[in-house]
Amino acid sequence: MNTAKVSVIVPIYRIEKYLPQCIESLLTQSFLDFELILVDDGSPDNCPQICDKYAKADPRVKVIHKENGGLVSARKEGLKNATGTYITFVDGDDWVDKFYLDIMFRLADANKADLVVTGHFREFDGKIETIKPKNVGIYDENDLIKEILPNAIYNGEFCEHGISTYVWNKLFKKELLDQILFNVPDDVVMGEDAAITFSYLTICKKLVISSTPLYYYRQRHDSIVKSVENPKIEYYRLGLLMNYLQSKLKLSLYEKNIKEQITYYLYSQILVRSGGLIYGEGGNQLFNPFQKVERNSRVVVYSSGSFGQHILSTNLKNNFFNVVNWIDIDYHELEIGGNSVQPISAANNLDYDYLIVATINPSYYKNIKKELSLVGVDEKKIVNINTDFNQIADLLVLLGFDSEFRFQNI
Repeated sequence: MNTAKVSVIVPIYRIEKYLPQCIESLLTQSFLDFELILVDDGSPDNCPQICDKYAKADPRVKVIHKENGGLVSARKEGLKNATGTYITFVDGDDWVDKFYLDIMFRLADANKADLVVTGHFREFDGKIETIKPKNVGIYDENDLIKEILPNAIYNGEFCEHGISTYVWNKLFKKELLDQILFNVPDDVVMGEDAAITFSYLTICKKLVISSTPLYYYRQRHDSIVKSVENPKIEYYRLGLLMNYLQSKLKLSLYEKNIKEQITYYLYSQILVRSGGLIYGEGGNQLFNPFQKVERNSRVVVYSSGSFGQHILSTNLKNNFFNVVNWIDIDYHELEIGGNSVQPISAANNLDYDYLIVATINPSYYKNIKKELSLVGVDEKKIVNINTDFNQIADLLVLLGFDSEFRFQNI
């Protein structure tokens, strides 16, 4: 059987508009010793035909057609058919730099690494931002146990990961990934990347983190779910992920550390999907994370990303805030409930009580706060998010999560 140094696995579902760019960026790599595995997860559009066309034209391309089973099952099917020593994943609506595989492989090979992590580019509405990991370096097994794992999910600042959750800016060793991916339940449909990445770290012996950005992540408007129709289903799915992560991490970390990391991670995910304000049965408000902000406060919402969109969508139903404007430094046309995105300069001409920065990433928060102050925004009006651990733990119990982070109230 022919083998390759690297197998690239691309799960595919409903992305025909973007797929050719993704595939062509891989087939024009400077690194030649690889195979490209396209996993058509029962896509109902023209993706299957696009895959077959490229397979006929290039012998490095393998195509797998399967019934729709979700992202985890598609990745498993790709891994079953992979022959490479190393594995990398690419999402079919993204694309990669010409030297993506070359540099990733060199980083792994030169350092005998089990895992390579790199930087990436974030493309949103035509604008490209460079994202670089903070903790660049080489880490051995002792470093992983003492430094990396205790801070992987929550690094001490709410809510920033020590290691990014994404699988697509990483290179895995196949013999180790086989031990992890096939154990991830197919019904983990939220946080699939986190389930793989953080579990893999528990068996990894050597890690290399590079700041070189090689991957282009496309953030799409149509990929953001703007409203949560059934919070209980969301909580149940989040509970599956968190319980799975706890079961993997408990072999490597102290219970107190695991509880802290997963509690903050779960809280951050609930915040984004709930639009911040968290309601219980009958519509009673259980939690308001926006410190000092009261009902009918006049607020400006910063960020047209997932969290910002959820804040506006949730407020349409509950009318807690009086949203007087919606701003973003990544200005683009978008409208929810009569509010359209405006440039950050618009905030300086308004009468409002508070400005909510809709991000759970502290680095983004600090940078955004600085930029807003430069255009005249009063920093005293910029809201902090409640990160009191005990209050968060009590909230999770109120919502129905047990001590193992499983959601019971469904």
